[in-house]
Amino acid sequence: MFLSIVIPVYNESKKIALDLEKATSFLKRHKMDGEIIVVDDGSFDQTASVVNRMIGKTEGNIVFISFRPNKGKGYAVKRGIFQAQGDIILFIDSGNCVPYDDILHGIRVISEGEADIAHASRYMQGSVITTPRKFHRHLFSWLFRKYIHLYSRFPRHLTDSQCGLKIYRGMVAKTLYSELVTNGFLFDVEIILRAGIQGHRIIEFPIHWTPDPDSRLKPLPLILKINRELRQIKKIKYS
Repeated sequence: MFLSIVIPVYNESKKIALDLEKATSFLKRHKMDGEIIVVDDGSFDQTASVVNRMIGKTEGNIVFISFRPNKGKGYAVKRGIFQAQGDIILFIDSGNCVPYDDILHGIRVISEGEADIAHASRYMQGSVITTPRKFHRHLFSWLFRKYIHLYSRFPRHLTDSQCGLKIYRGMVAKTLYSELVTNGFLFDVEIILRAGIQGHRIIEFPIHWTPDPDSRLKPLPLILKINRELRQIKKIKYS
């Protein structure tokens, strides 16, 4: 098995070095062949410099993709998946919110043929949130999940569309993301809807999750963006 790890980043110069250390350590510790693909979505800080330094001093296959201007997380993940060579492809958010060893559960689910896609979920039984979130962020997350289920044809059995760790059978990822039109925050929702229509099996798995103290999501601008992207997603003609 060859594993591709895609890490989308935007102004993550303070986090990406540790991300790469954890990812390379994970592959080495479990004796996995693989690659780590960092996709820089138009950063204007020192992210590129940090990644290039890590490539120079780190053992392992690290690929760096960078472009400008900023196009959105969905576009960045799609670029990384297009580049990926893995039998299994995953993307994971920067910031080490989820321990890399938790990925093993999702890889096993796909490797043993139980599913085509494995989603990490912060809300299913067995998951552990190591640091409680602030009340307003917890409330916003709850409202968001309810809104997504009401507004779209979202599968009822899925509990966490926006968790930043999703794992795919390689060819399934290539097919789904080749059709993706949502470049922004809600690309996950479009991919899930496409996967359901195409008959791909999605299983969630529990994780240990530590909230990122550097989260830059602002509720009001995010609500406006969510409404705009959901309207676009509803207009897509799925096949």
